[in-house]
Parts: sequence; structure tokens; C-alpha cells
Amino acid sequence: MKSHSPEHQATAPVITATAQSLPDQADALARARAFAEPLLASETLDTGENALVHADAVAAILKSIGGSQAMQAASYLVYACDHLNKPYEVIAKAFGENFAELALETTKLVRVQRMARLAQLSASRAATPIPMAQTAAAQTESVRKMLLAFSRDLRVVMLRLASRLQTLRHFAASKQPVPPGLAAEALQVFAPLANRLGIWEIKWEIEDLSFRFLEPETYREVARLLDETRVQREAHVDQLRQHVAQELAQQGIHATVQGRPKHIYSIVKKMRGKSLGFDQVYDLSALRIVVPTVPDCYAALSWVHSHYTSVPEEFDDYIARPKANGYQSLHTVVRDSTGQPIEVQVRTQAMHDHAETGVAAHWAYKEAGTKGYAGVSASGEYDAKIAVLRQLLAWERDLSGGKGDGFFDDRIYVLTPDAAIVELPQGATAVDFAYSVHTNLGHRCRGARVDGAMVPLNTPLKNGQTVEVTTVKEGGPSRDWLNPELGFLASPRARAKVRAWFNALAMGETVAKGREAVEKLLQREGKTAVKLDDLASQLGFNSAEALFEVVGKDEFSLRNIEAVLRPPEPVLPQDEFLLLKKQRPPSSTPKGGVLVVGVDSLMTQLAKCCKPAPPDAICGFVTRGKGVSVHRADCSNLRNMVTRSGDRVIEVEWGGKTGGDGTVYPVDVAVEANDRQGLLRDISEVFAKEKMNVIGVQTQSVRGIAFMTFTVEVSDAGRLAKVLGIVSELNGVRTARRR
Repeated sequence: MKSHSPEHQATAPVITATAQSLPDQADALARARAFAEPLLASETLDTGENALVHADAVAAILKSIGGSQAMQAASYLVYACDHLNKPYEVIAKAFGENFAELALETTKLVRVQRMARLAQLSASRAATPIPMAQTAAAQTESVRKMLLAFSRDLRVVMLRLASRLQTLRHFAASKQPVPPGLAAEALQVFAPLANRLGIWEIKWEIEDLSFRFLEPETYREVARLLDETRVQREAHVDQLRQHVAQELAQQGIHATVQGRPKHIYSIVKKMRGKSLGFDQVYDLSALRIVVPTVPDCYAALSWVHSHYTSVPEEFDDYIARPKANGYQSLHTVVRDSTGQPIEVQVRTQAMHDHAETGVAAHWAYKEAGTKGYAGVSASGEYDAKIAVLRQLLAWERDLSGGKGDGFFDDRIYVLTPDAAIVELPQGATAVDFAYSVHTNLGHRCRGARVDGAMVPLNTPLKNGQTVEVTTVKEGGPSRDWLNPELGFLASPRARAKVRAWFNALAMGETVAKGREAVEKLLQREGKTAVKLDDLASQLGFNSAEALFEVVGKDEFSLRNIEAVLRPPEPVLPQDEFLLLKKQRPPSSTPKGGVLVVGVDSLMTQLAKCCKPAPPDAICGFVTRGKGVSVHRADCSNLRNMVTRSGDRVIEVEWGGKTGGDGTVYPVDVAVEANDRQGLLRDISEVFAKEKMNVIGVQTQSVRGIAFMTFTVEVSDAGRLAKVLGIVSELNGVRTARRR
């Protein structure tokens, strides 16, 4: 409407399908029209219709399909809401809370549809417009979602169906261009809803009018073909009608026989679906036979089949197998004496009433009485409610791709300031909304406006509200958001995004710590020119970040990096090696506690592959430029070198003061255990109590089994066996051995 926007000071609760029906006040219709007339008489809707004329027509449509006076009265109050500062209070005082709740809920849906159309129009006029098909599809999906949200109250749905039908009638009568998407929305959303609820009268008209606007050329062509054959066809149908009625009466069957109206959209669908020409469509000529009872239906069908030639493949028994929306009837196609096909429908009066108005026959629930619905005999008000709910559930399944658990899910639909519809779980807040729109918007969310009013971030949202969040340029979420008692987040998706942010923050700190340690090592080694990614690749990591992560977690020893940075030990040339063996100065104890037999002041170093320590049996191997590399006698690397160059082996032994001068040696210990909380701490405590310093740890867990490598400093490897025995006795430890 062109009036000011509604200022809803009080928000009505969502009306469920089990809410009480409207009180059928005797004067409700007259009072509602008198109340709304001064507000609506000079107002125009955004579709170009006069607001009061539209409300009058909606009330008339509701009356035609069985709506009570109370429901007709609601059609005026819906459009009056936009002109009241406090619509809920005013309407509740004048007509009761039930009327106020219905008017407010329907107004929300009207506002959503209006905003969706405006958003689509803006998109089509943008500098880089979105293709019309995409914007129409988006609008249709938006309205579908909102109808699903509000379909918990059948009265809201019925009001919107009647309103959309009247709007289509208005454009057809005024011959004005239809707003983009309105006809497609009617055909793709409102007509299927009317069909699912069994309101054929509204369904057929919405389909024909929508198709007329969407495909005017095809519509005109089929209408012309129908008109050309109309006089002949109607005369033929009338002759058949009289003949069938007389014959059935003679058989003792009281029947009302009518010609059935033709609907252009259904004809076109049949032509396209079965690849038929216009003259091949069976139901261009059709009869409807209405009889008192179900046995009469089958008796009438038997007479028809015995007097005309039936088309077997065109027979359907919807009495024995009703359609999902409760529709019941016998359908058959027969050929007359000239061979012309005629469709015949046979049904009872109750079936006919239901086929015309569907749930409208008892849409106020209590009016259903014992009529029953959708094949269910309604013994009371409760059964009628359940029958209607089943149809709404089935309709939602139709429109949501067959998912069977949607209708009773707790979910709401709210709007962005640009009228985009966001689906959220029940109880969702503005923080959930922000994360649903964009992860970065959620991280930077600091405040929210709901329908223009500032609210706390943990305020639960409601259907149809417009939500706008305020943000900071930089920043992240609050840890309070993860506290379920504070109620900031209801969406599992939003909670996961907040956790991921804090996990990434912790990981960043770990990586920074590892980077710092690696860069310091490179400075000490004088290798600052080394490319970090190349170094990581040499160590078996996909990236430098992955290397920094394990170093930052103390899961990867820097000694491994040192080993890569230092070049392999060169082997001495043959002549140098022979010269060394010929020299036999007095025995001495070189630095480090290793005695090289027969060689004085010869440089020695402990091999990193096996990490020997006294009193291990050891053996030496002469290298290039770095003297003798000392290995454990059982070292596999030593065996390989002996195989290739056995003449470079030299005899070595530990010096006499080994272990007594405070010298310590690094050794590797492998532990395999069932992974559990506190395992690493317990093992480390054993080494600490035994005065063995742990200088490196690597861990890996595979399917609940932890594989751990500790590098510890010992002065005497003999004590290590005792310590490993203690480690083996810890809870969950399978093996503990020296590598």
C-alpha cells in the first residue's frame, strides 16, 4: 500500500494449526468492513488495486468456497493493519485477540511478498541486471518458503489464496501488464497449494489466469480452438446429458448429470504431456454424474460402460484409491456412436462438494463435524484438525522435493534488509542470522536491529521479522557465544563456524611458535638463505606451515632439522685412511669419552642414526673430512657401510671415565600404547623422576594406538633398561624399547 509502514508495537505469537477457530460473531463481517472502510477507501495496493475493492472481492471469494463470516471479516482487518500504529492492540480491543493474531500474521506474509517483488524489480533494473528467469525463480522460492512457515495456520493460507486470485482477476479485467514474477509465483506456488488442499475452484482459475499472462499466444490459440467448436460441442454434450439422465432414472438411479467446464491450462498440459493434438484431447467433451451413494457410482459407471465403448487405459478409480488430497471420483473415457471421445466423471454429492472446495468445507476446523476429510471419517474437531494438517504436510513434501520431515520441524524464516529470505532453526538469534548470511559477517557481528528496533544479540527471532546486524571492521566472535546457557546460538552450523575460528586462532599461535623456533635454528646454523618450503619438503612435510605446526606442538625435534642442514659425512680417500692405520701413537681418551684405538687426536663423532651411549658395544667408520663416525655395533646403517666399504672400519671403545665426568648422550626410545588422556604426561614423569632429561618427542595416533618416540639424555645406557621397565608398567603401554 502507499500508506506508511506498519509499526507493530506488539508482536502476536505464531498461530498454530491447532489454534481455536475464529469466534463466528454474528455482526463480525459488517463491523469489520465499517472499521476498515475509512482506512482503505482511498488507498491503493502496490498491485494497483483499490484496497477496499480488493478486500470486498477477497471476502466474496471466501464466501463462495464456504468461509464463515468471521473469516470474511478477517480479509478487511488484514489490510487495515498497515494504517494502524498499534494494530494488535486496536484490533484485539475491537474484535478480540484471535482476530488480531490472524490479521498480524497475514500482514507479515503480505509484507514479505511485497518486499520480494520490490527486490526482484530492483534486481531487474540494476546496472548489471540478473536474468529475469533467475530473479523470478528466486522470488518464487522465497514465497514458497514463507508460505511453508505460515502454513501452520490454515486461515492465513486461505486468505492469501483468495487475495492472489483476486489480484489475477484484477489484471485480467483491467488488461494492465502483470508485475514480473507474480503470475509465475501464482502458477508455481499458489495453484499447487490450492490443488493439495483440494480447492479445485480456486486452483483451476489461478492456473488459467496465470497461464494467460505467462503464455498469451498459446492461451489465445487454445481459446480460439475451443470457441470454434463450442456451439457444436455444447449441443452434443447437452444431448448426451439428457440421454444419460433419462436412462439412469429408468434404472432407478437418481442422478444429476452436468456438462463439465473446460480449463485451458489443463488442456495444454495434457497436450504437452502426452504429445497430443488439440482434437485428440479426450476431455474436450465431458460429463459429470452426481449420485447419492457410492454403490450408485459403480451402478452408473456400469451403465455407461454397457452403452458406450470404453477406452480401458483411460479409466481411474479414485474412490477406491483417493488422491493424496482426498479427491474421490470415478474417471472414464468412452466413445459415442460416431467414435467421438467423451470423458465421464461419477461421484457422490459429498465427493463433489469436497472436490470443489476441499478443506475450505471445514477450514475453521470445528465446522468439519463428522464430515471427515481425505478419506478419514472425522469423529470430531480433533480428527478434522489432523486431516488438514496431513494435507499441509503433504503439500510441503510436494514443494520441498519429497522430504518427509519438514512440516513439524522447528524453523523460522526472517528477512534481510534487502528482502532476501533466510531460513533458521526455531530459537535462532541475530548471531545465527549473521552466520547464515556470511561467515565473516557473523565473526564481526556486534549488534542487531529487528524490525528497526535494537535488541540484544541473544534475542530469539520470529517468523517474518526483518533483521539487520551492525559490525566492526575487524574482529572475531566472543567465547560467550559458545556458552549454551547464554543463548547466543541455536544453529549447529553457526556454532561450528565459531569453534573453527577459535581453533584457527590457536593453530595460528602454534604455527607462529614453530616458525620462530625453526628460524632461530637456521640463524644458529648460518642457513638463513634456505627456502622454508624446500626444507619442509626434505623433512617429508607438504608445506612449511605443516612443519611449523608440529614443531610448535613439540611433536618434532629440531635435531631432525639439524641433520638435514648438515651435509653427509664425507669418507676419507683410501690413501688418507691407510696413513691413519699405519700411525699407532699411545692410547688416549679423546674428548667425548671415546677412545679410538691406535689413533691419537683423531676427530670423532657419535652417529645420529643409532645414538650410541656407554656401555654400548661400538664400532668406528672413517668418513671424509669429519674423522671417525662412531656407531652401535648392531646399527643397520653401519652394516650397510661395512658391506660397501669394509676396509674403512676402525676399532673404537669407550674411555675409562665414561659417565663419571657428567657427559650425557642422547638416545631414542620407542613407546607403543593405547592412546588415552594424560599418556604423554605420565611417561614424561617417569623420565623426570629417573633424572633423564627429555629433549624431543614425536607422537602419532592411528586408530586409537599411540606411537611415541622420546629422545632422552643418559650418562649410562645400562640404566635405560630399568627405566623402560617402569614405563612398560604404565596403564595402556604395550611396549617400551630403545631404538
